[in-house]
Amino acid sequence: MKVTEHIERAKGKTLFSFEIIPPQKGSNINELYKNIDPLMEFNPPFIDVTTSREEFVYIDKGEGLLDRKITRRRPGTLGICAAIKHKYDVDTIPHLLCGGFTKEETEYMLVDCHYLGINNIMALRGDAMKHQRYFEPTAGGHSYAVDLVRQIHNLRCGKYLHETLEEGERASFCVGVAGYPEKHLEAPSIDFDLKKLKEKVDAGADYVVTQMFFDNQKFFRFIEQAKDYGIHVPIIPGLKPIAVKRHLQLLPQVFKIDLPDTLIAAVEKCKNNKEVRQVGVEWSIQQSKELKEAGIPVLHYYSMGKSDNIKTIAEAVF
Repeated sequence: MKVTEHIERAKGKTLFSFEIIPPQKGSNINELYKNIDPLMEFNPPFIDVTTSREEFVYIDKGEGLLDRKITRRRPGTLGICAAIKHKYDVDTIPHLLCGGFTKEETEYMLVDCHYLGINNIMALRGDAMKHQRYFEPTAGGHSYAVDLVRQIHNLRCGKYLHETLEEGERASFCVGVAGYPEKHLEAPSIDFDLKKLKEKVDAGADYVVTQMFFDNQKFFRFIEQAKDYGIHVPIIPGLKPIAVKRHLQLLPQVFKIDLPDTLIAAVEKCKNNKEVRQVGVEWSIQQSKELKEAGIPVLHYYSMGKSDNIKTIAEAVF
């Protein structure tokens, strides 16, 4: 079922969803299941599975020589989606990236999703590789998420890269895209960023999931600003509880977001990360309850593969 259909069927009830990352190569998928199992009691209608960029590894050839190879440390997004869908009878949403994939590879991935009965896609540009200062498109790939959305929309119309199918069953994907309540780190202004979001919606995006934020007023303001730009698709807040003290520096540095002074003060008072984790849970519960009371259709949690704090939050909210 599509995300938009889940929201319609809920008839105003706030839904719970979460996002996981694939395990590293060589890991047992049962470890992933152990973190998903405790969250299934909250009846998530869908689970997102991220896709990781490729990266360089250096192999020692001896005599001071290194051989540089490209690898993916966390492959298997589509396989994990299929496994979770089969095991839990829940919709899964693979993340598709511009970075690291050609248009042909993207098309093959979409065809596989269609065959597997995966009806939802999260279309993202992706981050720059570690050695890049700015994002650089893959040769033969897309430069922007809006281009990826257009390719997915074309498939819905029977238009493939090298042919158009006049007859036959067409893929019917529901497409999600990213939104940024505090603007994308590369955008020169929030207005510029909202214009780009509107382009993605006009290209065929059906819903928006936001980057994490810690001040609900910024999310509510973002919704109103989006409406002013003619964006009327569902906007789902992305939430992440702070878990360790270094998040005070790491999250603003990586995601270019602000943390409320009250939250900063509470974390700084903590003597250890166990106390920090509790502060993060309590803050996220407060955020979640306020969003739920405001009638937000879905609360989406970035679990990073760990479920204990998300379970505690869900028990208090849902």
